[in-house]
Amino acid sequence: MKRLSKEQVLLLHSQLIESFGGSSGVRDDNLLDSALETPFQTFDGEELYPTLQAKAARLGYGLIKNHCMIDGNKRIGAHAMLVFLELNGVEIGTHRRIYMKPY
Repeated sequence: MKRLSKEQVLLLHSQLIESFGGSSGVRDDNLLDSALETPFQTFDGEELYPTLQAKAARLGYGLIKNHCMIDGNKRIGAHAMLVFLELNGVEIGTHRRIYMKPY
């Protein structure tokens, strides 16, 4: 399983800030480390997040809830989760459907 490194997440964050605006930088380095490591925790030899999807969800949740960045925590959480899934072979697609209400 491929993991995102701290350097990769910081690069992704910088790119998001550059594209969409906001303040770049880390607010709390320890909280960032925690968000990146928590998806891979084990207890008594068992993975706490055993599936790829569970790890991705925990990664996104940790980056968002830990508020480890100065700005853009929700953006980096969602983006890192999707990049993590794609790095591990999950194809992310979109489906456009237009629903129209009858008048």
